[in-house]
This record gives sequence, structure tokens and C-alpha cells, in this order.
Amino acid sequence: MGIITNRSVIARVIIKSNSQIFVAVLRFIQGKYEINIYTIRVEYPFMINSILVAPHGDEILVPESEPMIALREAMIKARDIVGNAETYIVVSPHNVRIDTHIGIILTEYMEGSWRYKKLRFRRKFKNDRNLAKRIYETANTQGIPVVGINFGALEGPLSKMSLDWGTLIPLYFLPRRNIVLITPARGISRHSLVRFGEIMGKIADEEKRKISVIISADHAHTHSPDGPYGFSEMAEEYDSTVVRSLKSGKLEKLLDMPQEVIDSALPDSYWQLLMLYGIMKIKHLKPEFVVYGMADYFGMAVSLFR
Repeated sequence: MGIITNRSVIARVIIKSNSQIFVAVLRFIQGKYEINIYTIRVEYPFMINSILVAPHGDEILVPESEPMIALREAMIKARDIVGNAETYIVVSPHNVRIDTHIGIILTEYMEGSWRYKKLRFRRKFKNDRNLAKRIYETANTQGIPVVGINFGALEGPLSKMSLDWGTLIPLYFLPRRNIVLITPARGISRHSLVRFGEIMGKIADEEKRKISVIISADHAHTHSPDGPYGFSEMAEEYDSTVVRSLKSGKLEKLLDMPQEVIDSALPDSYWQLLMLYGIMKIKHLKPEFVVYGMADYFGMAVSLFR
């Protein structure tokens, strides 16, 4: 056929479609026309970068026992991976709680402080409002019970929401980034929570930048008769089921958790984990490690997916 040079190319047609580029090249070689079509797949190093299930118990801030030291070390281990993102989506059970609607914070800023023993810290974050609004508007359009929450002014420095410990404690261990803050609702159906997770996951995964999702979650609170919520045998059953699900990455089993177990174990995690299951249906990340530990009366876990 001989040497093909750029002078043999008569025309190029380039068509871009999502993650693929189609290139059609028309050449005239030795008195004949040839057309070649190439498909190039583009792998964007963006979208959901990682998912971290993180505890929000004070005890990991100043650990005084082997399990709490292990949990703190796991958070530090996850720091560089989770922090390699432009925005964090944080799902916390302790911000504005609306029983029948998922809350999505739309203020321009979020700020709060926390103290435990001799530790004092304050954090202020800028809201990734465009991403938050996309999640809110899409979920609302698709019939998910959601509420967009602002406070004070519509924008500017007075548009600011107070942060809760469910957000502050996990973010204490991570580099500062813009955030989106979401609070689950306990009074809506399990399938609605999963569906919201799917919507959130799809929108985040379409972003042309790296995003990490942080599921703030402490587990059963009835492990000890000396704790404020008493003792239930269901606490161990709940936490064992959660840890198995996190280790295997098979979160669909959480949908079948008996309501009796949830009511007796008193977790701060079940509703966020259903959202996580929805995200994982869209973004099939693999579990990298799970570290579980128990404080005086409640269970905590650090679990990284990437």
C-alpha cells in the first residue's frame, strides 16, 4: 500500500459521545478511496473517587482504648484517598432532621465547632451549591420526598448553616474541601432512600471532577446495660449484619433487616447505609478495608470503598 502521509488524508470526521470518540478518516491512496473508522474510549479520572463509611463518636478524636486507636488509624489511612477529591458529599444523621423528608443544605456556607476533652476545633466549608441543587431538583422531580434547606440570607456570608458532630468529626480527619450536606429521613420508605442514593450516585458520577462520598454512621447503641439506652441482644445482630455487608460489598441484604432489630438496636446508621446501597448500584466500588470497634455502649466502623 505504500507510506500513508497526512497529504493522503482528504477528510476527518470526529464525533464525541459521552466517554467515546468516533473518528472517520477518508484517504485517497494509489488511485483508490479508503475510509477507516476508529473508536476511542476516554476514561475520565473523575466522578466518584471513593466512599468512606466513617464514625462520628467523640472517642476517635482522643482515643484511649485499642479499638478507638484502631478506628482513628483507619481514618488516617483513608485520608489521602478520600481527600483526593474536589468535593465531599456528606450524609449525616445529625443535621436538620425532618422525619418525612430528606434534607439537602443549600446555604452558601456551613460552619461549626466541637470540643472533646482538651481538643477544640472549628471548621468552615463552602457549599458546592450547584451540585447540591442538582441533587435536590432531580430527586424532587422524580418524586422523592426532599427539602432544600437555606438559612438566613439566600446567598453571601449570612447564608450559613450550623454544622453537627456527625459532619464535623469525620471531616476533622480530612483535607478541607467544598461539601454537600445531606440528612436522611427515617419516616420514608426504605426503597425511597435507596432510590435517592441512586439519584445522588448518578449525578455525582457524571461530574467531570473527583468526588468522595462520606457516610457518617455510628451503629447500634444498645450494647451495654450501663449505657443511656440500655441493653438489647439485637445490638450485636445489627452490627454483625452491617460489618458483613460492608466487608462483602453486598449491601442489598440490609433491605431485609427486620424492623424489630432496628428498633431495639437503636443505630445511627441504617438510613444512610440504604443511601449507600443506592450509590453502589450505580458506582460499583470495591471494599478495601473495614475496621470495627465498640465504645462503651455503641459500635463504630471505618470502611473504605474505591
